[in-house]
Amino acid sequence: MIIITDAPLDPNQFTEAVKGTAHGAVITFLGTTREETAGKKVLYLEYESYDPMASEKLHELCDEIRQKWAVKDIAIGHRVGKLEIGEISLVVALSSAHRNEAFESCIYLVDRLKETVPIWKKEVFEDGEIWVDAH
Repeated sequence: MIIITDAPLDPNQFTEAVKGTAHGAVITFLGTTREETAGKKVLYLEYESYDPMASEKLHELCDEIRQKWAVKDIAIGHRVGKLEIGEISLVVALSSAHRNEAFESCIYLVDRLKETVPIWKKEVFEDGEIWVDAH
C-alpha cells in the first residue's frame, strides 16, 4: 500500500496493512512535524510532490527493500500540503519474520525515500522560509 495524500494519515491503517500470522516483527515509523530546526521556531511545513514519479519511486524502493531483506509487507503514506506542528508527515510500516530485518530495512527505506523520491519539504519560520534539500 502506497498513499500520497493531503489528508491526515492514520498510522493504524498502515500497521494493520502489514500485520499477519507469518510476521514476527512489525515496525511502524512516524515522521512528524517538529517545532524547531537549527534553533529556529518552525511555524508549519509544506510538502509538494510529483505524484506519478513519487509513487513509481516508492514502488521501486519497496522492490529494492524486498531484494535486500526478508520483508513480507510494506505500507507507506506521505502527506503533501500544509502540515501543522505535531502532524504526521510520513508513515512507514513493514513486517518480517524477525526484528533485525524489520529495523534495518525500515531505517534504510526512510533514508532512501528522502534521497530518491520527488517529495519536497518547505519549512516556514517567523522570519522566512526554506526548501529543505534532503539530498
